[in-house]
Amino acid sequence: MPIFEYKCNDCNKKFEVLHKSSANLEEVVCPDCQSKNYKKLLSSFSASTGSSSFESGHSCQDGNCGMPYEGCANGMCGLN
Repeated sequence: MPIFEYKCNDCNKKFEVLHKSSANLEEVVCPDCQSKNYKKLLSSFSASTGSSSFESGHSCQDGNCGMPYEGCANGMCGLN
């Protein structure tokens, strides 16, 4: 189920909406002011590979993920 981020154009609050299906998006309403005047934000995503960098003692945040090449491109080494 995709989570989308929005920003209300009326009250400037950022909020997230969990949609049951990306093919059938429900009507979006700001949870603060009930406005339907919003902007969809571009947000990053995260994927899990089944192993945790925290369990292995490596951290992608500082570029030391333990991969055989130089560093991780901004935490994108695949260990998160």
